[in-house]
This record gives sequence, C-alpha cells and structure tokens, in this order.
Amino acid sequence: MKKTWLTLTTLFVLLSMVSCQESHFREDKVFAGGLYVKKEVLNKGKQIYTEFCMPCHGVDGDGKGVAAKSMKVPPRDFTTGVFKFGEVVAGELPHDAHLFKILEKGLHGTAMLPWDLKHDQMFAVVQYIKTFAPQVWEGKDKKLGEQIVITKDPYGEAHKAAAIEAGKKVYHGEASCWSCHRAYVDKQELAKITDSKVSDIGEDAYQVKLQETEWGFKNLPPEFTWNAVRSATTVEELYVRLAAGVGGTAMPSWKGTITDEQIWAVSHYVKSLMDLKDSPERKEFMESIK
Repeated sequence: MKKTWLTLTTLFVLLSMVSCQESHFREDKVFAGGLYVKKEVLNKGKQIYTEFCMPCHGVDGDGKGVAAKSMKVPPRDFTTGVFKFGEVVAGELPHDAHLFKILEKGLHGTAMLPWDLKHDQMFAVVQYIKTFAPQVWEGKDKKLGEQIVITKDPYGEAHKAAAIEAGKKVYHGEASCWSCHRAYVDKQELAKITDSKVSDIGEDAYQVKLQETEWGFKNLPPEFTWNAVRSATTVEELYVRLAAGVGGTAMPSWKGTITDEQIWAVSHYVKSLMDLKDSPERKEFMESIK
C-alpha cells in the first residue's frame, strides 16, 4: 500500500511538472515594497515550486498537497499571505531574505528541510509563492514590515548566568510565557514571582496549552526542554523570534512590550532550557520543579 501511494505521488508530481512547462504568467507583476518581477521569473518559480514544493504545499499553495496528510505539522498555507517566521513584527509582510533563510535552513521539527537552491532559484520560487495571495502581496502600495534589528546583547557570555536568572523572572513574571508554554519553576517560586498564593497555582501551569491559529487549526507551543524550536537554535535567533513574534499564532511580538534587555534575558533563559533537551540533566531538572 505504501509503495502504491509513493508511486501515485511520484506520477502526480511528474504529470504536474509536464503541465508546468507551458507559460502560466503572461504579464510582469509588482509586489510589496515596489519589487518588479518579470513573467519569465514567475514561470521559472512555478516550475521550481512544482518540483520541490507542491507535494506538500499543494497545487494551489493551500498546504493541502498529496503528502500533507501524513504530516504531524501541516505545511504552510500560502494563500493567506501570513508567514510565521519572518524577521518583522508578526502580521507584517516579511522580506525576501527572511523567506530565503527558511529555504536555506528549513524549520526544525517539521518536514520543511533545508533546500540546496541557487539564489536565482530561491528568488524565483519566492516570487511565485507570493502569487497565491495577490490580495496581500501584489501592488506597489503594499508595504513590507520593518525588519527586526538585533541589538547588542547586554549580557554576553560573561554574564550568562545573570541573564538566565533575569530571564527566568521575566518568563514567569512580566511576560507570563508559562501561560501558553509551561512553567519551569516549582509552585513556591512561581507564586513568589507572580505574587500569588501557592494554592492558586494549578497543575495546568506545568502543561503546554493548545493555541488557536489563523489557519483554522490549533497548534501546540514548544516545550523548550523537549521540542525543537522551529526557527531558532541560538540566543540571537531567539531574540529575533521574541521581538518579532510568530505570525498567525498566539505568540505576539514582545518588542515594545518588555524592554530590549528583558528580551535578551528571556532569550538566554529559553536557550538554557533548550540545552537540556536529550541531556541526562533534564530528568533531574524536571523532577526538581514538580
């Protein structure tokens, strides 16, 4: 049965590739930010998309490709024009460079692998992807989001311990990250940080909670000591994600809500939790916060 499914999938892709040799776009387009793209580039992008992207993301870019049904993490629906991991404030349009980075690095913990594409191939396929959401991307009046600028880390490696301690307090205090993800301190410490009673803290404080998304399904935020963080493996990348937020989800941009120093502190703290993944220390740590 599995062999038959793979054969049918391969046949579907090959037939689609043949059909895509015909020119689809007969006019040039102007996308957000005033980017002028020739029809030849769009047609090239369609061919690349058909070969590499369509099995998961679908013919219409709606994330309903033939391979999507077997995936735990649904492929992106491009028809909404919403991207989770742009390096702009969540909800704003990402720059091409942000989408190139996703193509080059992939997304951890998903079927979105790194793709070995040349720059002109990445450029072409990204422009084609934009055509799935013309209401969002097309027109010189459409604006790209303001890029998140990575500021100087006020802690650095020399003061990492202080950063982790400060980040722990912001995570469980001002930012209340635990209300979606989970708490990583015991009830006594959580009560102290949140200025509440121990008796008021339920077991759900130690559970990751399902969250709504703009794509009509719920997603589960990462449990940092267990799950891969999709778009970040370093403190700097975590800083960007915290400052930008995650588009289409309950994860907001923290830029302007907490201070820049606090964003750095939480980044260090979350990275310290991520470092526990697959380590002998994780079990001891999790036991200590029960």
